[in-house]
Amino acid sequence: PFFSLSGADFVEMFVGVGASRVRDLFEQAKKSSPCIIFIDELDAVGRQRGAGLGGGHDEREQTLNALLVELDGFEPNQNIIVITATNRPDVLDSALLRPGRFDRHVVVDIPDLKGRLGILRVHTKKILMNKRSVKLDILAKGTPGMVGADLANVVNEAALLAARKRKKSVDMTDFEEAIDKVMMGVQRKSMILSEEEKKLTAYHEAGHALVASVTEGADPVHKVSIIPRGQALGMTMQLPIDEKHGYAKTYIEGRLSIMMGGRAAEELIFNELTTGAGNDLEQATTIARKMVCEWGMSELLGPLTFGKKNEEIFLGREIQTHRDFSEVTARMIDQEVVRIIRKAEKTAKLILKEKVNILHRMAEELLKYETIDERDIKKILDGKTIVRRNNKKPTQTRKKSHIKSSTKSKTKSAS
Repeated sequence: PFFSLSGADFVEMFVGVGASRVRDLFEQAKKSSPCIIFIDELDAVGRQRGAGLGGGHDEREQTLNALLVELDGFEPNQNIIVITATNRPDVLDSALLRPGRFDRHVVVDIPDLKGRLGILRVHTKKILMNKRSVKLDILAKGTPGMVGADLANVVNEAALLAARKRKKSVDMTDFEEAIDKVMMGVQRKSMILSEEEKKLTAYHEAGHALVASVTEGADPVHKVSIIPRGQALGMTMQLPIDEKHGYAKTYIEGRLSIMMGGRAAEELIFNELTTGAGNDLEQATTIARKMVCEWGMSELLGPLTFGKKNEEIFLGREIQTHRDFSEVTARMIDQEVVRIIRKAEKTAKLILKEKVNILHRMAEELLKYETIDERDIKKILDGKTIVRRNNKKPTQTRKKSHIKSSTKSKTKSAS
């Protein structure tokens, strides 16, 4: 037999109900043994004790105590296997995780490149696909951070797009458009770009793409677009060659230079700073601060970490950070963050000044075609002409009050 329920099912407003339900559950399990008990969302009942506003004697804690006794009390539960699931293992009570209780932990992480490829193969069996044009390995590389449900949604969206275009099969362009829709949002067709804003966006994205193309060790640029989607008014997508699990300092510094490339291009061409780089600056500041405070990549402060997380869980563990450094050190941290970002900006400006002709050419092609891929970018860098049918005139706009946003994925920076 298999018993399944949620951790929230134990918690009630009446005192003693939760503990009573735990005892009843295990009583039924003993009568039906051998059996399996599955408790979903364990954190609803298994949070660390003493962390709530109700003190140490609230109903949830009594329920937890009853569960602890049933799991490993004086009476052995033979032939009963208890399995639980949670996405917040950090807030669980330590007594739940000690040997004899939930001592075997299986981490179900987001799928890696190989896992995403396998999931795509499963879902694409259900649709009629143009196997000559569709490269599932490229699609797997371009969907980092996506889980199985996201990939199923991508395949479904691609099939719908192909059906709307009355195609006989789903091709690579349908999948590319579906990924953009899932990751970046729906294309904003109802908006009309002014020529000035359109040109500014084109140079901004060209700045990102050009810096990424010439930065040593950077992920190759897969696609650049100035079609607004969601809150983003354009995007520069990079696909990693291999799955990365750790990052070198030079790679991170290159990422910062790429992020600053859009702002540097705006300042170089228009001699003007806009709100368009707002999200790029936010991401760059976060990464630079982590370099100093978490990864020990500061030459001035050395291999040290600063700002230890508070271990007491009170309304969530991340509610505050313990400050374990002085005011002088705090100023040094701020100075290092500024230095790292200014160095990245300087690097981006030097690249764009040296290759300003390529920057102009790339922006012109973006204004002409709205989207260019890695083959087009290679032709631009080699000084060759891009020959293909022009796209339809754009119907998007860019409101001046909106800040261009970048994607959270490590392989995209959108602006």
